[in-house]
Amino acid sequence: MNVYDTLKQLNIVLPPVSTPAAAYVPFVRSGNLVFVSGHIARKDGRPWVGQLGRNLGTEEGKAAARAIAIDLMGTLHAAVGDLNKISRIVKVMSLVNSTADFTEQHLVTNGCSELLGQVFGAAGSHARSAFGVAQIPMGACVEIELIAEVAA
Repeated sequence: MNVYDTLKQLNIVLPPVSTPAAAYVPFVRSGNLVFVSGHIARKDGRPWVGQLGRNLGTEEGKAAARAIAIDLMGTLHAAVGDLNKISRIVKVMSLVNSTADFTEQHLVTNGCSELLGQVFGAAGSHARSAFGVAQIPMGACVEIELIAEVAA
């Protein structure tokens, strides 16, 4: 199925690429791989702030990770011009702003992973890391980056 048809069925409109907040670029393409820089969670156009285990629960964190997946796909679209050219989401790395005793970073990150699977099908299955961290830029609750492979 066409990736854009799936996005339309899910009522997802891809955003434009965000302007980097520091000295980096939104993505780098090297050969058939695209490395997408970390994207922070945003809600209503602003950083989605909070800390899992303190003032945010797992389900809200999962929703934040899903929102990041949409932003990542917007950047990936800008990088390759057509998401149907993506042959594989290779790796996702997730940083979850969480308290020392919060242990559900993997469940938060599922918000991103599950949406990538819905949109890309088998090509959306990926390797993954999910970490709890003490803080993320601008106080965001989650930051996620990804690596994707483009069909030759």
